[in-house]
Amino acid sequence: MTQDIRDFAPPSCDLLALGEPTHREPAFGRLRNDLLPRLAGHGFRSVAMETDRVAALAVDDFVREGKGTLDAVMSEGFSHGFGDLDANRALVAWMREHNAGRPPHERLAFHGIDAPMETLSAPSPRGYLERARDYMGLDLDIAALTGDDQRWSRPEAVMDPAMSIGATAEAGKLRTIADDMLTALYERAPQLIAATSRTEWTRARIHLTAGLGLLRYHKRAAQRIAQDARISRLGAARDALMAQNLLDIRDEEARRGPTLVFAHNTHLQRNPSRMRMADMDLTWFGTGAILASLLDERYVFVAGSLGRSETIELGEPGPATFEGLLQGRVSTWDLTPAAAVPSARVRTDTTPAQGYFPLDQAILDTADAVLHISDGAAV
Repeated sequence: MTQDIRDFAPPSCDLLALGEPTHREPAFGRLRNDLLPRLAGHGFRSVAMETDRVAALAVDDFVREGKGTLDAVMSEGFSHGFGDLDANRALVAWMREHNAGRPPHERLAFHGIDAPMETLSAPSPRGYLERARDYMGLDLDIAALTGDDQRWSRPEAVMDPAMSIGATAEAGKLRTIADDMLTALYERAPQLIAATSRTEWTRARIHLTAGLGLLRYHKRAAQRIAQDARISRLGAARDALMAQNLLDIRDEEARRGPTLVFAHNTHLQRNPSRMRMADMDLTWFGTGAILASLLDERYVFVAGSLGRSETIELGEPGPATFEGLLQGRVSTWDLTPAAAVPSARVRTDTTPAQGYFPLDQAILDTADAVLHISDGAAV
């Protein structure tokens, strides 16, 4: 066991994926903050988080260039409520301090990998498509086709295929327009980059990618198939967008150094993701499974594990569970090669409200290491 994450970042590593088993225990964010400076000294030059990629552009402007204020980027630069977390605020403040005075090629970059969606809700693509349209100087009335944004963002638009916008004629036209815009963005790249900059061109592509991702998500929401299959396909669409975003991020960062990725285990694990929702058993290939199949040894996955937590009211794990075996070896927190964790039982003392996904053999068989926190309050 070790507390040096650099032991799990070999020279071949491009993406070091650090998973958390629940979003609700702040100890994982605090540990991420402690580990990043060590990785920065090891050549890492970027961190990517499970938050809206478009919104995160404002965070990157702040940490690299000092644009805006800390309060503003924490309010506007995160989705899913992650801007309210103290650990994320501390991370952004430290990155800005670290970057101040450094040359551009040594500065740490901040990226989001997600769209502002949850499994059961997704917003309108209007704003993303209009941003790309305006950059390209096109005369397109996007708002006339999207209509009221609330039609897209209401839960029933995802949960009830009959209420979905994704199967409408307007949504079909928007998908065609967005696809044509993406082709034209590349077709006109020399002209557009010469008139603006490569950064502005890339940001137009990021907005357009988000808009297309949302249109594809809503199209799947309209499928009249079994509910568990439909929701599984929505999970797959979201993770596929995250994987596409991470591949684009690696294209941007390849010359500068590796990237630390921080997200839930269910997104980052190499084996298929599974989730129980109401009476449905959902399964799909997550972001980690996609990236591992494409990047091989360049993708490294460290699974997060938790013993007990007062914050989420998680008690001491049973001694015969995976977490229980790790609990007996770890006083506060440690990193352990996944292959060194003995076979055990899956813990069953969790509740949906905790958002905790226990370790199991399938995760361990495909992980490189486990970061186990014995007690959230101790970190």
